[in-house]
Amino acid sequence: MELFADIIKGFMIQGGDFLKGDGTGAISIYGSRFEDENFTGRHTGPGLLSMANSGPNTNGCQFFITTAKTGKLVEWLDDKHVVFGRVIGDSMLTVRKLEAVQTVGQNNRPKLPCVITECGEM
Repeated sequence: MELFADIIKGFMIQGGDFLKGDGTGAISIYGSRFEDENFTGRHTGPGLLSMANSGPNTNGCQFFITTAKTGKLVEWLDDKHVVFGRVIGDSMLTVRKLEAVQTVGQNNRPKLPCVITECGEM
């Protein structure tokens, strides 16, 4: 089960903190933090999966999915967050449903639990 802890309408939905569920966890298969791989992927619009971090080489378990269209908002992410995938097909409808969930507080926490339960593996 995966929890989405932050929903910023018109920008991104963020999840991946499977330990604490509040966006503060950082454990990954590589340990607590790992280095940026590369910045060849660019943030060109909605549906891109990227690593969430707190600065260079601070990747952990958290990721986000962009919901913004092209422009300065998503371009700002370039060279800071590694793009590692994209949402395909009708799955973007699910992303839009998550983005529409009502949030509370400055941390944009969803009022309802938003989870991935059966996503499969690559």
